[in-house]
Amino acid sequence: MANIQINPTRMELSRLKKKRIMALRGHKLLKDKRDELMKEFISLVEENKMLREKVETKLKKSNQKFFLAKSEMTEEVLAVSLLAPKQSISIDVTKRNIMGIEVPKFNYATRTPNPNDIYSYGLAFTSSGLDDAVKSLYEVFEDMLKLAEIEKSCQILASEIEKTRRRVNALEHVVIPQTEAGIKYISMKLDENERSAQVRLMKTGAIK
Repeated sequence: MANIQINPTRMELSRLKKKRIMALRGHKLLKDKRDELMKEFISLVEENKMLREKVETKLKKSNQKFFLAKSEMTEEVLAVSLLAPKQSISIDVTKRNIMGIEVPKFNYATRTPNPNDIYSYGLAFTSSGLDDAVKSLYEVFEDMLKLAEIEKSCQILASEIEKTRRRVNALEHVVIPQTEAGIKYISMKLDENERSAQVRLMKTGAIK
C-alpha cells in the first residue's frame, strides 16, 4: 500500500468497503464460471479424443480402399472417374451457447438427396473397389465435420477459461488484498485521529 495514495476519510472507507463486497462477489461468480467452463471443456476434450480416433480409423480404411481400387484400374481411368463430381455439399454455420460463450455448430446439406450421386462415374467401367472407397470417404465426412466443430469449440472455451482465470487471479491476488489493506489503513488512521482528538479535548479540559 506504500505506493498507493489513499485519502483516509470515512467516505473513502465506505467506498472501499463497497468495492470489497463487489470484488468478493465478482470473484465467486468468476470462479463458478471458470469451474463450469472447465467441466464443459473436459467433456468436449474427451468427446474430441474418441471422435478423432474414430475418424482416423475410418480415413485409414478409406485410404486402403482407394489404394486397392487404384491397383485394379489404370491411373487414367481413375483420374477421369473422379474428375467431375455430381454431388456437392453446403455447410451452414450457426451458434450454440455454453455458459454465455458462443461456439460454432456445423450443419450440412447435399445438393441432391439421391445417395447414388456420390458416384461421379459410370459403374460399367470402374471397379467395385472404387465404389467402396468413395462410399467410405463419404460416410466419414459427417464425423469429420463434427470433429471440426468440437475442436473449434475447445479452442474457444480454452481461450475463455484462460481469460476467466486471469480475472480470478487479479481479483484474488491484487484487487481484494489491496482493497482490504486500504480499509485497514484508513481504519487505523481514523482511530489515530479519534484518539488524538480525545487527547486534545482532555488536555484542554485539564488546562481549563
